[in-house]
Amino acid sequence: MNKITIREVVSKSEMRDFVQLPKRIYADNPCYVPDLDSDMEALCRKAKTFVAYDEKGEAVGRVATFISEKANAKWQRKAARFSYIDFIDDREVSAALMGAVEEWAASQGMETVMGPLGWYDLDKEGLLVEGFDKMGAITEYYNASYYHQHLEALGYTKEVDWVQTRMAIPTEVPKTYFRVSRYVESALGLKVRKLTNKEMLEGGYGLKILDLVNECYDSLFGYTKMSQERSLKYIKRYLPLVDLDMIPVVMDPEGNVVAACVTMTSLSKAMRKAGGKLLPFGWWHLLKALKWGREDTVQLLLIAVRPDMQGYGVSAMLFDDLIPIFNKKGYKWAETGPQLDYNSKELTQWKPLNPEVVKRRRCYKKEIR
Repeated sequence: MNKITIREVVSKSEMRDFVQLPKRIYADNPCYVPDLDSDMEALCRKAKTFVAYDEKGEAVGRVATFISEKANAKWQRKAARFSYIDFIDDREVSAALMGAVEEWAASQGMETVMGPLGWYDLDKEGLLVEGFDKMGAITEYYNASYYHQHLEALGYTKEVDWVQTRMAIPTEVPKTYFRVSRYVESALGLKVRKLTNKEMLEGGYGLKILDLVNECYDSLFGYTKMSQERSLKYIKRYLPLVDLDMIPVVMDPEGNVVAACVTMTSLSKAMRKAGGKLLPFGWWHLLKALKWGREDTVQLLLIAVRPDMQGYGVSAMLFDDLIPIFNKKGYKWAETGPQLDYNSKELTQWKPLNPEVVKRRRCYKKEIR
């Protein structure tokens, strides 16, 4: 029996072990996409983070845990969340890590541990349980096939599942989208607009889009509304990475935002080349992928349609606009972000594109009291 030691991340060396561990675990895995080192260092300063060490003093596991007071208040739970969990295929390691999470959660008066989840819905969420042979993304977790087996052996059970679909981008807009788009535009007086960086920031449209996301996603599992401060952080983080020509916004005659779709080029291969570091040359790989050497896949990060306009086919206007742009830019495939597997309204909107489920993610929970 190996002796596993759990240390809370306090020192620089422990932080380095937390940041670098998954790169070692997945060194030979072509599907793994690393996080930015700077993001993981910031996580260590914000959340309670632990690293597991074996008898030789080598890092063999890590996990972060925290309490979202806003989520607990909204959903009337006493739950601690865990995220960024990684470990070698050793049951003693995973048991020690989750034992540390559960002990800390209990000390804070929590009754449940659940995850992987972030503070907000736009953070990474869901343990991969299907699709281990598919390329990861900078916006999602990647993990080995044994992770969910370890958690289930420790008494963790399914809370919800998300699925991700992949579809070939058609050379022409499907007739369904084209026909519905033209009807909605004519009947409701709606127009698709593309915004500038100045409009997104100074004009406040970035905040208006995320306010719309708050309104549309509010009833979905675990969702916590983003504050204006949090929304601005997301905008400033992702605006340099997106092509605004690939973010269509539907507006009514009064200039109100009715719908929006946020898409971006996949940066998976570029981030693998960068190794999670922007310096000294990581930034170049990302810039090259953004400006010149695009990958063949576009990520469909989110779509939101104002509740009172849902059911009218407004989303067809977004796809009618995007498909010719994707073709012009040379994209062959589109992949959605995680969608709740019971959210039929969201899943059926892709039907004209013949989507295939390629990944399944799971939020686990365990009652500790």
